[in-house]
Parts: sequence; C-alpha cells; structure tokens
Amino acid sequence: METFLAPSQPQLPAAQLRGSAPSVSAQAQRPIDAATQEARRSSALALALGAAGGLFVAGNRQARRATKALAMKDKWDVYPADKVEGEKDACGVGMIANMDKEPSHEMLEVCLRALACMEHRGACSGGMDSNIQMCGGDDSGDGAGVMTQIPWELFSCDVSLPEDKSRCAVGMLFLSKDTDVRIDAKTKLETSLIEEGFEILGYRIVPVDSSVLGERSSQTEPWMEQIFVSHPTASGQEMDGLLYIARKRVEDRLSYDSLYVTSLSPKTIVYKGMLKSAAIVKYYKDLQNPRYKVQYALWHRRFSTNTMPRWPLAQPFRLVGHNGEINTIQGNYNWTKARSGSFEHPNFGYRMREVLPPCRAENSDSGNLDCYVELMLRCNREIPEALMMVVPEAYKDADGGVGEDDTTQFYEYWGALQEPWDGPALIAFCDGEYMGATLDRNGLRPARYFTLHDGTAVVSSEAGILESGLFPAEMFKSKGRLGPGKMVAIDLHTGQLVENDEIKSKMAAKKPYSSWNKVFREESDAVPFLGNDHTLAVPKAIEDNLMQLQFDMGYTIEDVEMVIEAMAQTAKEPTFCMGNDKPLAIVSNRAHVLYDYFTQRFAQVTNPAIDPYRESLVMSVEVYLGRQGNLLAEGPTYFQNQANNRLLKVDSPFLHEQQLYAIKNSGLLTVQLSCRYDYSKGPGALEKAVSDLCYEASNAIRNGAELVILSDVPRNASFGDVDAHTDITDASSLGLEENKIVIPPLLAVGAVHHYLIKQGLRTQASIVVSTGQCWSTHHFACLVGYGASAVCPYLALAHIRKWHSTKQGAAKADGQTVEECQENYKKAINAGLKKIMSKMGISVLESYRGAQIFQCIGLDKKVIDAAFKGTPSTAEALTFKDIANETMMFHRRAFPELESEKMAAKLEFAGWYKYLKSKGEFHLNNPDMSRALHQAVRKKQPLAYEEYRRQIMDGRPITALRDLLEFKSDLQPVPLSEVEDAVSICSRFVTGGMSLGALSREAHEVIALGMNRVGGMSNSGEGGEDPLRFKVIEDVDSEGNSVSFPHLNGLKNGDLASSATKQIASGRFGVTAAYLRSAKQLEIKIAQGAKPGEGGQLPGPKVDDYIASLRNSVPGVELISPPPHHDIYSIEDLAQLIFDLHQVCPEAKVSVKLVASAGIGTIAAGVAKANADVIQISGHDGGTGASPLSSIMHAGGPWEQGLSEVQKVLEENGLRNRVTLRVDGGMKTGWDIVVGAMMGAEEFGFGSIAMIAEGCIMARVCHMNRCPVGVATQREDLRKKFPGTPEHVANFMLFVAEEVRTIIAALGYRTLDEIIGRRDLLTPRTDSGVRTNVPQPAVASQGGQPRGAPKKLAKTDRVDLSSFFASGKVDEELRSGWVGAKRNTPAHSNGPVLDDDVLADAEVVKMIETNSGVVEKDLEVTNIDRSVGGRIAGTIAAKHGDYGFEGELKLNFKGSAGQSFGVFNTKGVHLRVSGECNDYVGKSMNGGSIVCLPPDGSTFEAVDNVIAGNTCLYGATGGELFLNGRVGERFGVRNAGCNAVIEGSGDHLGEYMTNGVIIALGRVGRNIAAGMSGGLLYMYDPEEQGVQMNDDNKNNLFRVTSAAGEEQLRGLIQKHHDHTGSPRAAAILKDWSTAVGRFWQVAPASMQQSELVGTADEAAASVAKTSSVAVGAQTSSEPQDLSSLLMNPKSKGWGDTATGSAISP
Repeated sequence: METFLAPSQPQLPAAQLRGSAPSVSAQAQRPIDAATQEARRSSALALALGAAGGLFVAGNRQARRATKALAMKDKWDVYPADKVEGEKDACGVGMIANMDKEPSHEMLEVCLRALACMEHRGACSGGMDSNIQMCGGDDSGDGAGVMTQIPWELFSCDVSLPEDKSRCAVGMLFLSKDTDVRIDAKTKLETSLIEEGFEILGYRIVPVDSSVLGERSSQTEPWMEQIFVSHPTASGQEMDGLLYIARKRVEDRLSYDSLYVTSLSPKTIVYKGMLKSAAIVKYYKDLQNPRYKVQYALWHRRFSTNTMPRWPLAQPFRLVGHNGEINTIQGNYNWTKARSGSFEHPNFGYRMREVLPPCRAENSDSGNLDCYVELMLRCNREIPEALMMVVPEAYKDADGGVGEDDTTQFYEYWGALQEPWDGPALIAFCDGEYMGATLDRNGLRPARYFTLHDGTAVVSSEAGILESGLFPAEMFKSKGRLGPGKMVAIDLHTGQLVENDEIKSKMAAKKPYSSWNKVFREESDAVPFLGNDHTLAVPKAIEDNLMQLQFDMGYTIEDVEMVIEAMAQTAKEPTFCMGNDKPLAIVSNRAHVLYDYFTQRFAQVTNPAIDPYRESLVMSVEVYLGRQGNLLAEGPTYFQNQANNRLLKVDSPFLHEQQLYAIKNSGLLTVQLSCRYDYSKGPGALEKAVSDLCYEASNAIRNGAELVILSDVPRNASFGDVDAHTDITDASSLGLEENKIVIPPLLAVGAVHHYLIKQGLRTQASIVVSTGQCWSTHHFACLVGYGASAVCPYLALAHIRKWHSTKQGAAKADGQTVEECQENYKKAINAGLKKIMSKMGISVLESYRGAQIFQCIGLDKKVIDAAFKGTPSTAEALTFKDIANETMMFHRRAFPELESEKMAAKLEFAGWYKYLKSKGEFHLNNPDMSRALHQAVRKKQPLAYEEYRRQIMDGRPITALRDLLEFKSDLQPVPLSEVEDAVSICSRFVTGGMSLGALSREAHEVIALGMNRVGGMSNSGEGGEDPLRFKVIEDVDSEGNSVSFPHLNGLKNGDLASSATKQIASGRFGVTAAYLRSAKQLEIKIAQGAKPGEGGQLPGPKVDDYIASLRNSVPGVELISPPPHHDIYSIEDLAQLIFDLHQVCPEAKVSVKLVASAGIGTIAAGVAKANADVIQISGHDGGTGASPLSSIMHAGGPWEQGLSEVQKVLEENGLRNRVTLRVDGGMKTGWDIVVGAMMGAEEFGFGSIAMIAEGCIMARVCHMNRCPVGVATQREDLRKKFPGTPEHVANFMLFVAEEVRTIIAALGYRTLDEIIGRRDLLTPRTDSGVRTNVPQPAVASQGGQPRGAPKKLAKTDRVDLSSFFASGKVDEELRSGWVGAKRNTPAHSNGPVLDDDVLADAEVVKMIETNSGVVEKDLEVTNIDRSVGGRIAGTIAAKHGDYGFEGELKLNFKGSAGQSFGVFNTKGVHLRVSGECNDYVGKSMNGGSIVCLPPDGSTFEAVDNVIAGNTCLYGATGGELFLNGRVGERFGVRNAGCNAVIEGSGDHLGEYMTNGVIIALGRVGRNIAAGMSGGLLYMYDPEEQGVQMNDDNKNNLFRVTSAAGEEQLRGLIQKHHDHTGSPRAAAILKDWSTAVGRFWQVAPASMQQSELVGTADEAAASVAKTSSVAVGAQTSSEPQDLSSLLMNPKSKGWGDTATGSAISP
C-alpha cells in the first residue's frame, strides 16, 4: 500500500498523532506526547510572534529541515489516461438555511441528522453498510461532510481573534503526519499568505476521535489544523481573491498528501473526511460543541466508484456539494487547459499564471467542477451566475428557437464560449453570499424542496430528512422539487428566497447579452447541396476520378453500399446483427483506416446514457466557428480585427462543399493547410509531415487565422463558387499524385489540436476538416472528439451524387432528388452523432468536441502522445511508420502500376461486415464452423467436435488479443481421470441474455432446457417469460414430446424450461414478483456488447400475440427499450435496484452485466460496493439482435482487456472476495475458458455459439424476422423448421467442459479453481505455442521507396501484452482468499428491513399460508425504509404466483417512505402512506394498490405540491396507484398495465408506455408520450394552456369523446377521490359536464380502434368544438388540427410550475 510518510520518519499510531484537547489548560492535565508538543509549539509560535514572527520561524525551520513537502511533479496538458473514469461521485446532498433566526447549534444538529438520513446514498470501502455489519469488511466511509458559516464563538475560545471578524478568515488544512513535511507545507502557506498582506493569527489543532475510523480511513487520516488570518485593509470579495491567490500559489506546487486546503474563507468552513454519515459528528468533536452555532449548513454523503482512500475528495468542496457525475469531465478538463493560454482578468493582472490551471487531475470530477466555478467567482461573477454558465439548462424551444428574454440571451452568449459541464447533477452551492441548488438539464437527479412557515428552507436529494417529531406537518408551507435545469437560491444577506426566474433574470441582466449576441454572433445562412448538374470544377474532378480517390482513401464496396448509400436512402444509420466476429484492426492482416483503432466509450453505472430519440429536446449539435478569446473577460474579447468580430454559428458539424466555401468567404480569417505529403522518403516521412503541419497551423494562428482548414483534397485545391470567375477552370491539375499520400485526417486533427493546446493557442481558432476519408458516424465522432469543429466529407458526397446519377442509384433513391439524398446523409450523420454522444450521457456537441471519449487499441505510445494524449490505450503497437504503411496500401490501389498491376474495375470487398469464404476478412462465425458444430452436437461425436475445435483453433487468422497468448506450466501433466468432472465445470457456464421475442419460443426454451440439464444457467433476456416454464415438465411421452410444450422435441420428464437467470433490463418487459422469484440469479443489464449505452427495439412483425401477452403490449407494435438511464443511471441508484432485487428474492444472487471499456475496473469496484454478487464482463464482439452498424463495429473493447482491468482493481481494493467474476463475448472453445479463468474469471458465458449449437446457420437476418431455420423469428412457417433439441445445447457444453479438462490435465492441475487468477500461466505466444498453425503476419516493414514496401503489415510483432499476463509468481495467499469466496456463499443481504416485521406477524403468516383473510396494520415509515413491500410481494408470489393470492393485506404507513416504495407490489396487497414518497414508487408493480396523500395537518394545497419523486411506475404491469399531489420526471415510464391518477407531473410523462391508464389532474411538463405505443393518457387542462407533446404522438392528441372513455376517466377520478379525498378530484366530479371537455386524451395508433377512443368523426367534432383553445398558445377562430399544436415552450418555471414560481408549489 502506498505510504504518505517520509522514509526517514517512523509512522506513529493515530492515537499518538491526534490531540483531542480543545484548550491548553485542558491539555496540561494529561501527559503530552511528542507529536502534540510539536504541533503546540508550531501553533504557539505563530500565535505569539504574529505574521512576521511566523515567517521568521518558518524560514528558520526551512533552513534546517531536509525533508520538504511533496512537490507536484506534473502539469497535465490534458486529462491523463489513467484518470479516465477514475474518480466519479454519486451521492446524497442537501442544505438548510434560516436567516430569520439567530445562529444556533440546533440548526447544525438538524443538518447532521439529515446527513445521517443519507447514509444509504453513500458507501464504504467494504461495501454497503448492512453487509459490513453482518459479513465484516472495512467500514471506511467514502466520504461525508458539512459546510457551514464560521462558528467564531467556538474558535474564539482557543485563538485570540480581533473584535471585527469581517477582515478575518479561517482555513481548514489536511496535512501530512510526517512532521517535517507538515512544517514545510505550513511554511509555504504562511509565506504565501504574508506575501498577500495577511497576518497569521494562529493555528488550532482540530479535536477529533480517530477511534471511529475504518481501516482505510485510518491508514490515510491526515493531520488537521486550522489556520487563522486577518488582513489590515481587505474584506469581502477582495479578501476572497487574495486568499485564492495565496492558496493556489502553494497548493499547485504540492501534492494533496502534503497539503490540502479544505476551505480558506472569511465566511464558510468545511468539516469532511472519509467517514460515514453518523461518524462525522463523533469524529469531529467541534460538531458536538454547543458553541458551534449556524444559520445555514450544507451536507454531503459520498459514494465513490473508487475505494482507494482519498480524504480530500470527500465533499462538500469549498463551494459545492455535488450529487452526480460530470459525463464530460475529460473534455471540460482539456478545454480548461486549452483556454488557460488566453485567460486574463484585472483581478489577477500579471499574476494570472499563478492561479492556472484552475483544474487539477488529482481531483474527482466534482472537485474539478468546484475548482472551475471558484475561478469564475474570483473574476467578479456571483455563484448563481457561474453555475448558469457552467451547467446551463436546455433553454431552447422545442423547435430549436431562441427566445429574446435576458436569461435565454445569457445562455446563448455563453453557449458559444463555454461548453457545458454536462451530466446528472444536483449541485448544492454556498459561498457565504448565496446558498442554493441547481439541477442538470436532464433532471436525472432528485431534488426535493421544502419551505417552512418559520422561514426555514431545505433542499435535499430525498424527502423525509427532517424528523417528524421536530417538524410536524403543520410547519410545512410548501413541498416542491427542482425541475430540469432549474435553480433556487437564498440571499444570505437578506434571507430572501430567490426563485428560478428571478435569480436567473438578475444574473442575466448584469450584461447586455442580447446586444452582444446581435453584434458578435452570426448565423450561417442555409446553402443548398450541389446537384448533379453543378459546374464546379473541383467537385466535378473529384466525381470524375471518384474510384481512384476512393481507393486512395481506403473505401470498400461495403462502405459505399451498406453505409453511405443506405444513409442517403433512408436518413438513418444502417442496422445489422450477430455482433462483430472479424479480427480486431490491430491483429488483422489487412490495412485499416486509423479510425478502426479507436472504440467509443460509453456510460455505464458511473454516469447515465441519455435518450437521443425520445429526449432530443435537451440535445444540440450546433457549433461555433472562430476565435473564442478570453473567457474570463466580462465582455466580448475574441475578435481579432475590426472587419470581422463575430463567431459564426453552424447548425451541425456536417458541412457540404458549398457550405465550406461560404464559411471561407464569411469574413473569418481562414487558412487552408494540405494534409498530403511526399512519401518518397519512406514511411518515416509521416512523423515529420505531421510535425510540419502542426507548426504551419500554429504559425497561421499567430498571424491572425481564426479558422484552420485541414484539407486532403488533391493538390490542395479550393472548392469554387458557382460563378466561373471564382472557380478553378483547369480541373486536370487536380488529380492524385503518385508520390503524395494523405496524412490520416484523424492523426492530423489530433496532432494539431494537441500542439495548439501546448502552445496556448487552441481557442484562438477553430479547426475544420475537408477530407475524403470520412464517411461513417464513427469517423465524424472521432474527428469531432479529437478537436474538429466541423467536417466536410467531400468524397462521400461526391459518391452520393455519382450514385444518384446511375439508373440503379436513382431507382434506390425512390424518387428522392440528389439534394434530398445528400440531406438524408447529413441527417443520418447528425442523428448518429447524437446517439454516440448520448451513449456517454453528453447532450451538447460542444461538450463532446475535444473530449476524446474513446479508447485506443493498438497504437504506439509515441503516436498517442503526439496526437491523442490522454486517450486510454491497450496493446500498444503501431508506430508512425506502420500507419504510413497502411495508408500506402490504400494508395497502391489507386496507383496499381506501383505493383505492375492494373486498376481494379470496382472497389474491393473487404468483408468488414459480411463473410465470403473466397475473399475478404475472416469471420469466426462462418458456415464451415457452423456445419462442423452441428455435426458434433447432433451426433454427439467427439471426433466431430475435434474438427470444430480445429477450425476454431488452428489454421485461421488471429482475431483477438488473447490469440497472441499461450499457456505455460512448470508441472507435469496429470491423468485425465484425476481432473474435475465435466458436469462440475458446466455449472460455471451461462448463456447470454437473448430475449424471447428476439429469439423464437422454440430457440429460447431449448437453450434453457439444455443448460438446466447440465447444471448451467440460461438467461431469459429482457422479454419476460411464460409462467408455464417455471414448473418441471412431467408429461413427456416416449417420443420426447410434451402436451405442455407441443412445439418442442427431444424432451425428458424432469426437464425444466425456466431460465435460471432472469434479466432486468431497461425495458422491464414482464418483470413481476413471480418472474423474479422463479430465478436462481437476477441479472441487471447495464450494457450489452453489440450496442453498449443504447436501448433496443423489437420490430413490430416480431411482436405476435404470444410475445405481446408476455410483454403487456399490443401485437404488431414495435417495442422499444430505452437507454439505461431511468433507475440505473448512477452508482447509488444501481445500488438501490440491487437492494430492490435482494428485497424481493433474498436467496437469488444479483449479477450486473458490464461491457469492457477503459475504466471498467473502477466501475466494477463501485458495483462490488453496491452489493452485487456477480459482475459479468462482456466483450465488444457479442450481440445477437439488431444494432446500429457503427455500434457493432466501434463500441466497447475485448473482454480480455476488461477482465484484466477489473481483476486488478478489485484485488487492489480488497473487493475481489465480494463478487464472482464472469466473462463472455465470443467464447467458443475450452481454450477461451481457460484463458478467461487464468485472467480471473470464475464463470463463463456463451452467446451466439449457443444459438449455433441449436441450429443457427449465421444467415445474419435476425433483425428481419426471416431466419431460415426458425431461431430468430416469430413467423410460424419458419419456426416449424427449427431443428434444435435440448440435447444439442447440452452436448456442446459438455464438449467444451471436456476440452477444459484436457487442457487442465496437460498443464498439471486437477481443478479449474487451481488455475483461476493464475496470470503467470499465460505468456506471449511463440511459433511453438499451442496455436501452431496460426499464420504469422509479414515481418515488420522497414522504410524505403514506395515500390519496395510490403503488401502485408506486421502489427502483432510489437503488441504490448503485459497487462494480460504476470511475469512473476501470483501471490497464492491472496488468490486463495478470493477464489470461490463469493461463488460458494449466499447472496449479499439487505439486513433487517421493515418488511421482515410485517412477515413475522402471525396474522400475516396465516393469511399467506391459507391464502385467505384480511389483515390490516398501521406502521411508521422513514426515508431509510427502502423497497417497502418488495419482500412481502416476493413471499406471496413465491407461494401463489402473480395472480393466485386471494387474501388481502392492508398496510397503512405514516411518514416519508424511502425509495422504491411498493416495488413489485402484487395482487391483494394495498399500501397507503400518509406523508410522502421518494423516487421509484410502484416500480414494476403487478397488482394491488398504492395510495399516498399529505399527512393530517398539512396547510398546503396538495395539487400544487410534490408528493412523490422521479421515475414512478417504471415497468409496472398492473395494479392501481393514487397520488394526491404532484410527481417528478418520467412518471409512468414503460408503464405496461397500471392505472394511475396523479395531480401533476414533470417532464416525459408516459414515456415508453405500452399499456395501462395515467390521469393527470394538474400541470404536466414537456415531452409528453415520448415513445408511447399503447395505453391511454388523460390530462386535465382547465386553463386551456395546451400540452407539449413529443413528436411520436403529436398527431394522437384528442378530446374525450367516447362514452367508454368518459366512463373510464370518471371512474378512476372517483376512485382517486375515494382513496385520497382529493379536493381537485372533488371539484372535477362536481362540475363533470364542464370538466370532461377540458381533458386531453393521448391515444397512440394502436389504441385508436378501441371503444375508449372516439371515432374519427367524433375527433373532428371535438377539434371544431375547441377550436379556440390555445394548445400552443395559439388562438384562432378557424378549426385547427389540435394534434399538431404544441404548448407554448416559452412558459417559464423551475420546478413543476409553468408560472415562473421557483417552488413546485
């Protein structure tokens, strides 16, 4: 373990290093240890001598001490690769203030109790608290803390302070326990403070009790002192600035291990540490002192994905407490560094460099946010203003329009200069001037808000944090919630609560932003695409030489037909299936474009993917071109000359030729640089060409260029205008030159971008790329991700025009013009960019640009450092020379005469996507392999399996990094008879989560039957499962047929068709209590290999009656799975879902499926701490269903990379024994199993190979519903051709297990456990290795003339495989401590829960056993009682199924229910809360009822106040819900059968709904019915303001005109009134004849034939009758199509209100 003590100093026990005495007199009564004497001496000298003496003493100390504080050794230019995904926070946060009352200790106590109520939102090094108590483990908290105003009364007892505290400040210091290091750090700080004119008043040792610390907290506990200073003249903002300079000057030269300044302020102080919530008050004795009196306080509890002890990263920080993740942190950090070169401000003057850079790689994402906001404050911004700049709301109208109000103009101005710090965030802030909170633009974090009649205001991550005994119901004035992007603040001088519109208007009115936008912004005019009849010489020349240029740029026939032409036809990305089974680019013997060495990173667990389709209103791909200038300036400074002083706004980064020409002539000072170079000097010329290009770009910017165009157009030609005099007339001069090849555009962009950052010039100009080597969404994403603002794909556009001019192309265009086809291509690219951004949870392209959200597989470190610095890199290999060789291979195809060959007649078939045996890339899943496997499993012939194994193992190209490894052992082989048997090994095998729906019923059931026979586990996938399968089959005849399963063959009595693992994915299809209780294991699918970070879809033709019944949907209607962001969007929410599942099924282990990518080790550490039992690492090559082609090919990494990283991190963090590791992705043989085991896996998954075993022939038409052998189709005629039986699957698993046995025996071992984690048994492969027949690529090419270069490339000779094997012996004691530790023990437990008390009640036990009777109980509930009802539902469902319970259990609760109240609720269970609820009410409920109403004594109107949180009813399939109040965002998401009545909601009501009814009796937010395909929504609109619909259902909005619909509506409202006594419901029912006409009904197309929806004539009549209604703030006397009208998006509000009130009243 890393030590933080100097080598020369002995480490003293914590007890010796800690002084707990608050005063000298108290200390004198006890013996004084040496450490305390030294600390007192230091403090006493400072007290006695003052500033000068302190400096003098410090100077003397410095002269005689040899040991100095640890210096910072590095100033990172970009976010370092090892920090990617390294430190993420997910937490609970809150604040309380009352400026009307005098400071009191009671206010602090309320804060500390509230913090204790957040314990479940944090974590400890050993996991969640309940398991530490029961199972042991380290209970070091990830972090807890409070920020308050300074308690001067307390400090005055120990330090002599002046009467006037306005010129005083106090700093809380974390210091080293090494005496010399500590003194040196304090000396440096004192010196810096004195240089700024401060007097050192003294030090105070912070009294603590170290005995409450956990093991890791104790190991790294800092020494803590407080420093007190004063200034003779400065106060307020001036003093803040001086303190900032003094602190930054010192801390940026020291590591946090030497000095971390927790706070240094004249107004606030922070107490924090690696503590649990309850421990903080025990640890810091000051917090117990009644003299500690405050009026306001902010608290925070941290859940870190990284368990390495980091005291400085506990929160609050100096200004903010952040509950969330910054998805864009890599880009934010990089751009902050890039801008630092232009930062200037009068407050700093020539000393600006002393405080730069503001961010620090040592920080977490939240810590860097705090640092950046602090810099903004020191430049005369107020903290609400700074957060508006940094975390803007989605301010544009639904149609993308920009309003004229001050706030909108503020956002528009800063949006061009400052990329958002984007991600789910509830940010509580305080600087002593303002205290408040703001929410991210997506509203993914809960933020509940309360005001009390005595003037107290509270914001918190949860409701219920105030004790009901101290704060009875009658004290509450209002209960609300922050809406997406909204803010509330308290002016700490006046005590005034300032609501969203008011505070933002105040900040926005400080500067004339509207005027500045008109003067300093210009929007690019719309320019048409080129037509087929254009006359521009350059594009014409490109079209005339199209094929030669395409050869030169690396195009293949698949690229143009399956990508470019497909997008031009459909305006969508192409889809494909069956994963990516071709070789990685780094091991392929074919040349690849450079993009292929990069894979997209994506959100999983630590940050959420977002929905680019149904929530696109928060997304933008707009870009600004030009010089940004000085961001710190308080006015525009980015213009260079008087002729042009504008930033140019472009609608997207996609530019066509005429757009590019228009931009070049817009007035921006532009330079165009050629990206072609002379190859005649050999491959080594590339590195110099890149260096020259960087110099040319920097020189151009220094000479005034505001736009740098990097162009690989031959001869550096410029695109001309339509006018002849501006065009180039000699097109013959534009051809390719034989000795000139292109610098790969990605290399050119990355190198220039990073070079300009180093030169401090990056923000002085935009980079635009004009390239022929860019045609897919992945290519665009790479170029933008590495710094390009815009891209002109001239060769792809030329191909579309050429294609459209042919008969075949015109026919495929289906009547679309060539301009429309090019527009389609642009739309597809932009949509694809949004999808790629959204996978990382990024909403705005400016945040994605330069963020480098990729990992690299196969590039040399020198290349990475030059062009892609900060990018995580695996298997380093390719040098500049190798890249040049690959490029030259393309170039030779354009000039075949270099090889004395003829020009090819058409583009090459490379086999990137499809397999052809005779040509193209090798694919592992091929017909020969399938036939060999079918022969083996159908005839059960070992020799046939050996032929299959030979095809997989021998005589084929390398496809994966693991193929470069082989086994070694120093033991002698053992007899096979002594090795673990095959069935035991099979118990470690699982199959992938392939849903029933994607697969046919036959295929899905056969896999389950086969796996159950051998003791393995199949996986249900996310489509639900027929309860018939939960029972053992006992009606099989002698022919192997069953009446219960007549569609299957080869059955046996005793077979079980139930999937042992039940999956819980984002779709939540069919997830009920009985479904979960039928499982041995429950899998949470965070991501899948084929499309990590994305949702999925089941095409309508696959949704037959049977599938629809299992998924509670409508037959024939497409079913969509949202991206994983609703209740698994952060680590603490994943922990909550794991808690839910352990609640409903305590015996089942919970697995979490992740996909390999950079940083997955840290993610896995968080998942382990969140109480997962199993972590599954999936490789990028998995996937069976339909996926976007770019996702299949370019997302995720190989499983061997992910597994190695996870194993390493879990071992280092002491978490490996808490989880079982499982791996899958392209597993096909026993060899793969053994490699995975040696890398640390204990279980192993099979996906597509299991489908092949049961009959799949790899036709790759899964997404088309026409699988020829009935595996992946719902067509009855094709399903009859299904050939598989359970025995086929079982035989395959047994064959693989036998192969594992033979390998183990050959290595000299007897069990799989003996080799698990033995990375020392792996070694890089040699020619004599196991895979003797795998051909080696050609020898590494040397430099030389083009003609002499080889055709094949040697990529694998230099691949760095060190991260995959161990060169030394593995620590056997450590290994034996975790192998099998979790696999052989029960599931993690939730500990004692409220449900246990109910289930222990004798009356309840009797009712469940006898399945009859009625029991009613009254109970108290608090916010720490989570998932209430889940265990009750599971117990009932285990006995009676979902629908068999005939008893009635009524539970009446008082208080504030915790998260997931009523989760999985089932028939006969009725839950009622008098109080309030948090997030996820009714999640996956299937029956019964849930009621929530305000408590007795409430004085507020229920309809205007919030009663429940976000994402309620997620995946519900039945039951009823009545909430007498408003709810948060995404109410009813994926509702598939519940009937619910609420009194208002936030945004995204009814999202992805497929069944059921939702009635809203009050205001609703934006984006209604997004992705809704079934069920009905009713919304009451008494003021006729209209509703803002999502485009999916904007034409499905009606008035209630059918009698059945009216009856349904009235009946449910009556029930709501009966259950809750709702005054709003009573008023509606009283005036029903009028009220019913004010309801809107949303009826998707699938519902419009229902009697509940009026006929077309009735709908038309309703339109005419309500023609004056302003559904979009329009008024007209003419009849209107109401379905096309939208709510006026300009209405303001920060919570649930459309009136501008900050509180969601």
